[in-house]
Amino acid sequence: MTHQRDQKSLLAVNIGLWTNVFLSALKTGVGIIGNSPALLAEGINSTSDVAYYVVASVFLRLANKPADDEHPYGHRQLESIASVVVGSFVVATAVAVFWDAVNKIWALASGHASDYSGASPIALWVALFTVVLKIFLTNYITRLGRETKNPVVQAMAYDHRNDLFSASAASLGIFLGQRGLPWVDPLAGALVALLILRTGIYILRESSVELMDAVPSRELAGQIRTILLDMPGIKQLEEVQAHRFGPHIVLNLTIGVDGGMTVREGDEIASKVESLLCDVVPNVRRVHVHYHPARKAHRNMSIEELLAESRRRVSEPEEPV
Repeated sequence: MTHQRDQKSLLAVNIGLWTNVFLSALKTGVGIIGNSPALLAEGINSTSDVAYYVVASVFLRLANKPADDEHPYGHRQLESIASVVVGSFVVATAVAVFWDAVNKIWALASGHASDYSGASPIALWVALFTVVLKIFLTNYITRLGRETKNPVVQAMAYDHRNDLFSASAASLGIFLGQRGLPWVDPLAGALVALLILRTGIYILRESSVELMDAVPSRELAGQIRTILLDMPGIKQLEEVQAHRFGPHIVLNLTIGVDGGMTVREGDEIASKVESLLCDVVPNVRRVHVHYHPARKAHRNMSIEELLAESRRRVSEPEEPV
């Protein structure tokens, strides 16, 4: 299953890489020859895509390395790091494209480019071809992202969708520019940049959550709570923490048991918890259970209280006795 996931992830990267190599050459060349700032902005976007697809490809291959002494959980966290790199490239590209478009709009407004007569017809056809191609890639890579649950593939799916919107805006700008509204073409380039920036910020935010989050989602916490509170011997669930390592999840739990139990009996319950959660909850690779005597007056916490307590313990660890 893991090997198949890795193959699909690399397929998504390779498709995006070679598609953008082709599009970057086509759109940049036609954008310059065809006198279209919007298409040129699209070409710059595709060129930056090539750079970060190469980086993503390297990171994905490194993430496939097996666990070792220094990385007992493997190297899957590199997938989230690669997603951060992708997001950073996207944001940098957005700033460059926006600045270039603003300069062209200023030149038109100040009369320095009054001889601009619009882009050539081929520029519009290239932009429309990009729209059609990106519709296919958005749907296909989104499906691969759902199947693999790989943050890099999901980031690339968002990027293809972003390219679809930006190519549509560029097509509209070129079309109107050819009909006597030359300022619409560079304005479309600026709008393209804002769309790119929005996607980059979203990718960075989602990747950062993957790297830093220590408290599980409400759905995962609710699933774990339901499973454990139905188990014989468990009186309380006091803490749930989850750490992601690529597609895998490592859980840290604190449970309350009968204070009259022996250490062996408590260990048997903890072992059953570990085995059950690994079997039932998708993508859980390892579970660490801490058990101690349940407090007699303590009631079982709601999901919100459980998550709040878990966040408190992460941010304010208890002093050692």
